[in-house]
Amino acid sequence: MARISKYFDIKRDALGREYMEVYLDGIALLRLVMTNKGTAFTPEERVSLGLDGLLPPQVNTMEQQLARVYGGFRREPTPIAKYQYLRALQERNEILFYALLERYLGEMLPIVYTPTVGEAVQQFNFLYQSARGVSFSPLNIDRARRALAGFPWEDVRMIVATDSSAILGIGDQGYGGLAIPIGKLALYTAGGGVSPFHTMPVVLDVGTDRADLIHDPFYLGVRQRRLRGEAYFDFFDRFVDAVKNSCPRAVIQWEDLSKEAAFSVLERYRKVLPSFNDDIQGTGAVTLAGVASACRLRGESIKDQSVVILGAGAGGIGVAWAICQGMIRDGLTEEEARARIFVLDSKGLITKDRPVEEYKRKFAQDPEKIASWKRAGAVPTLLETIQNARATALIGLSGQPRAFSEPMIQAMAENSPRPIIFPLSNPTSSCEALPEEILALTKGSALVATGSPFAPVEIDGKTIPIGQGNNAFIFPGLGFGSILSDAREITDGMVLAAAYALVDYTAEKHLDKGLIYPPVEELQEVSQRVAVAVIRAAFADGVATSAKVDAEGAEAYVKARFWRPRYLPVVRG
Repeated sequence: MARISKYFDIKRDALGREYMEVYLDGIALLRLVMTNKGTAFTPEERVSLGLDGLLPPQVNTMEQQLARVYGGFRREPTPIAKYQYLRALQERNEILFYALLERYLGEMLPIVYTPTVGEAVQQFNFLYQSARGVSFSPLNIDRARRALAGFPWEDVRMIVATDSSAILGIGDQGYGGLAIPIGKLALYTAGGGVSPFHTMPVVLDVGTDRADLIHDPFYLGVRQRRLRGEAYFDFFDRFVDAVKNSCPRAVIQWEDLSKEAAFSVLERYRKVLPSFNDDIQGTGAVTLAGVASACRLRGESIKDQSVVILGAGAGGIGVAWAICQGMIRDGLTEEEARARIFVLDSKGLITKDRPVEEYKRKFAQDPEKIASWKRAGAVPTLLETIQNARATALIGLSGQPRAFSEPMIQAMAENSPRPIIFPLSNPTSSCEALPEEILALTKGSALVATGSPFAPVEIDGKTIPIGQGNNAFIFPGLGFGSILSDAREITDGMVLAAAYALVDYTAEKHLDKGLIYPPVEELQEVSQRVAVAVIRAAFADGVATSAKVDAEGAEAYVKARFWRPRYLPVVRG
């Protein structure tokens, strides 16, 4: 078994009990975030590890430490201040950070992830305090293998990599996009059971097209325009080659690439190493799960829905693909399914007679089939599409705030007694409509889910919870299952298995309460279900290579390998 790090390793004694063997001592031990227990080092450890006199006299339990740091978190006045507090804790004592995040996941998820992480990205150059992850740029991509060799973990299994070109709904953020992989990997560990000893955040700094960043004296990234075309893919080829060489068992999650690059990168590398794009496949899977659960609430099948999607970027086309697969699963042909899915970009409905990017063409409507539609111009607008297509589900992934107008929401209510309306754009400021507005206009009948967290809505004396279509219900379990099965590829079947594991979990636990998605506090339970389904799908698709698990034993294996934050005894190696 590979060693975790040249600085420490996890071993077992003669009775099978885990302990940490460290290869440094004194102040260096307190500065390495994974070995530092702070005031929880025992008196014996303090003497043997050269820590005597370097810590306060009192020895604290993790419970005492948690009480202290949670109190500090609650005292911070703003979400971004709370974010900084948690990041500082992560850079001081990572095990304690994960123990805190795990315990208060519902409260802290909006801080380490959307919506607060969007603000952290925008302020990254001012908030930056300490190094984390690996940075690749045109300045060092020729030394990519050497850069990976300098990373402290020697057995990396999960990488989240971004080029920061399309962060949430706020676009090109340059080097600041590194905050996204850091936040995602925190959820892989706290919510998905992936050991932090095996994760690596990566920023692929290919430049930025924002002149204000290039000329900002505090900007931390390379000061050049973004690489394009052949130069861009040559950069990615070098990165992937280095990962294959240095981290041969790693899974890559591509994150927040531009819509132009997202599909090309996914197809270029998905059979080279196990990888997936969360914006395409994760968003698609979690949205499919929400729509399928909403259909179950209505006593209907997804194949009978007419679905309108506003937004034709990576997320929008990913959702169209996933819903198409859901309709095929329920009995339609692919052609029949596509005819029920209407995708709009900034110019209106995508049709086959319009010049559009290649990745959109698969979901372009036949002009002949909409020739009889009532419309004012050549290209149907969103309202015209809702009306003419008799839409029963409206999904927003446009990044355009308040894009769902009152007439559109009312038209949805005319089409269905319980319309499905999902304004999913992140962060909160980019949401296509506020849940309270949707519910007021539909007299409480709409089935609503959002991308960012919203409080329950009171209407006519009834409290209606707002489901959060959070990709965190998919990607941690998808990644964990791929790691445990040693999948050589992440197949479409594995992604769809993740989606339907979430559907089944919601049906079992929450559908009778009218919920479309589970509470985020149950993320660990959901992730375990998803991971089990992914492992079984990996074996069914013939891509699993692990000899340690099989489809039948997947559930027990996932539970046994699910990482939990706890302090281990520490000995000098």
